[in-house]
Amino acid sequence: EALEGLRGENEDEQTGIEIIRRAIEEPLRQIVFNAGKEGAVVVDKVRQGKGDFGYNARKDVYENMKAAGVVDPAKVTRVALENAASIAGMFLTTECVITDKKEDKPEMPAMNPGMGGMM
Repeated sequence: EALEGLRGENEDEQTGIEIIRRAIEEPLRQIVFNAGKEGAVVVDKVRQGKGDFGYNARKDVYENMKAAGVVDPAKVTRVALENAASIAGMFLTTECVITDKKEDKPEMPAMNPGMGGMM
């Protein structure tokens, strides 16, 4: 809700806003994925709700999370946002980024079943 309509003054600021928006949504996406549901659908529905409206994965219902007793500890939420902002700042001030390239490794061969009749 707080980020709705927020526009950066330049492309870098807008990128930072999008990173924070995604970081805020990601825990819900992961919880929904773990519950076997479609993250994008649930995130969109929760985004349309007001106040403490959210998705309770344990009960598979949308409800007022505060009234249901489902709350995030403030420190966890704050640290997640601080980390997202830190990474966004690093990307904005870095000329390049190095990542590990995913290698397609062949599967290990099947084990030899052994010699038959040796009991």
